[in-house]
Amino acid sequence: MVAIENQSQAQRPAEPARIPKEARRLLHDLAAAWPNVADCRALEVVPLKGAMTNEVYQVRWLTAPAGGEAGAGAGALKEREVRKVLVRIYGDGVDLFFDREDELRTFECMSRHGQGPRLLGRFPNGRVEEFIHARTLSAPDMRDPEISALVATKLREFHNLDMPGPKHVLLWDRLKNWLKTANNLCPTDQANELRLDCLEDEIASLEKEFSGDYHHWIGFCHNDLQYGNIMMDEETNMLTIIDYEYASFNPVAYDIANHFCEMAADYHSEKPHILDYSKYPGIAFPI
Repeated sequence: MVAIENQSQAQRPAEPARIPKEARRLLHDLAAAWPNVADCRALEVVPLKGAMTNEVYQVRWLTAPAGGEAGAGAGALKEREVRKVLVRIYGDGVDLFFDREDELRTFECMSRHGQGPRLLGRFPNGRVEEFIHARTLSAPDMRDPEISALVATKLREFHNLDMPGPKHVLLWDRLKNWLKTANNLCPTDQANELRLDCLEDEIASLEKEFSGDYHHWIGFCHNDLQYGNIMMDEETNMLTIIDYEYASFNPVAYDIANHFCEMAADYHSEKPHILDYSKYPGIAFPI
């Protein structure tokens, strides 16, 4: 999930030491290259809430006073702009679920398509991104008909992207790999409780059923279109889809169905892992 501009989502400023030294070096180099940053070493770090798998920080610098007035007073200081970037530090263990290099290639390609934030730099366990001045959607937003229509339009645009690489369906291999990982990591009692032994047959059955004579539209799919991965500029109503860890070519119908399932989710509730399927959209839901 990406950073949120709304200050209600931000915590109090953190010490720059929270940022790895490699990232701080990269931030210094970036700020030094910008002509309007007053002091490239005088950065402020603000942790941002909402990210599920990564640590996310807003990093900002004051710009130089207008007109280069080094002795500007307090009034002028208040009028100075702030230069912002987003620092994403990858969470431990998430690479079990996707290939980080694939995700970075997708991120860079999406940036070239004008579909998301620009990649400003990389460090060993994270990256620096352009900061998007927009708000992340909430769970109730997902069922707002006007917002849902905007999401549908944006998702169709996403599905039509001409992305590099083989355009084969990844869904079934990914499910099998995740099941193999779960079997390797889960103690026997948990595996039995989760009925992992049944899932292999279920995956095989679904793959057989939906890979036969069906003529699916195969497109570039996000595969994780929950509300935290959609941002809205409230001045223009423009949407940006972010976080491409799971993006790949798949049946477009799967991506839409998964998005509908996300309408039943509230990841900020007391039981974020439990979906409320009474919120799943019915046939009459306007999209």
